[in-house]
Amino acid sequence: MKCMVCDREAVEKYCEFHEKAYQNVVQKFEEWKRATGASWKQYLEAVLENSCTGAWAKEVAEQLLSETK
Repeated sequence: MKCMVCDREAVEKYCEFHEKAYQNVVQKFEEWKRATGASWKQYLEAVLENSCTGAWAKEVAEQLLSETK
């Protein structure tokens, strides 16, 4: 199976790098939701706009955002 983001080998949806980024993105959503009331889509957009967000997390957020449209 290939990673949904980069086509590296994956066990499930993502390669090991994007899987870790995915876990971090999902884990932090609850904190953002409590603090800001942001929806999942708003949160993903904020992740993409944040200059401190890493490349793998941005790639995962972009992929997840494309699924919400």
